[in-house]
Amino acid sequence: METNIVSLSSSAFIGVDIQRDFMPKGALAVQDGDAVVPSVNKCLSRFRHIVLTQDWHPPEHISFASRYPGKNPQDTVRSAYGEQVLWPDHCVAGSEGAAFHPDLEVDRADIILRKGHNRSLDSYSAFFENDHSTRTGLAGYLRDRFLDTVFIGGLAADVCVLHTALDGRRLDFTVYVIEEAVRGLDIDGSLSRSWKQMEQRGVRRIALEKLFS
Repeated sequence: METNIVSLSSSAFIGVDIQRDFMPKGALAVQDGDAVVPSVNKCLSRFRHIVLTQDWHPPEHISFASRYPGKNPQDTVRSAYGEQVLWPDHCVAGSEGAAFHPDLEVDRADIILRKGHNRSLDSYSAFFENDHSTRTGLAGYLRDRFLDTVFIGGLAADVCVLHTALDGRRLDFTVYVIEEAVRGLDIDGSLSRSWKQMEQRGVRRIALEKLFS
């Protein structure tokens, strides 16, 4: 089925970091994070081109507060690429917390892109590392398949979804974020600010019902 917005043949769905550590009771829990899974699975069943991303950190990753004596999650440190927000240890490569949600229909994905595997460089976006210059290769993958539009769902809306959406626009893709398929950490109003920032950069917000009407 085609959407009433754009042909699915020229679009990709990007499912961002739908992993155990971002679920309720996970190491970096997003409230109601597991609620995105049914909506994401609906997208996985309808899109022809599918990318899933997976946080995949080594121990003592630059973003882990435990690496810095006296520091706590949400503190910041200076890095070679600028300010780095600190997080609880999460999505350590090969750990149970790094695994996808067990109900996610992972086998429908064309590729799984692992990010944040460089100990000295964090990675929020599916397109760039946090130095904003090191590419993940996703843009080339999409363009080689003549895909010019991306629809995004996953976690968290105000971190990795946000940066994936903004970088998609930076690279001149048409970008939609699917409302029901995202949830945010919403730290001190960060979710509202993120929606506003995405809107200002030309990211479009869409309801799942409208997408598949």
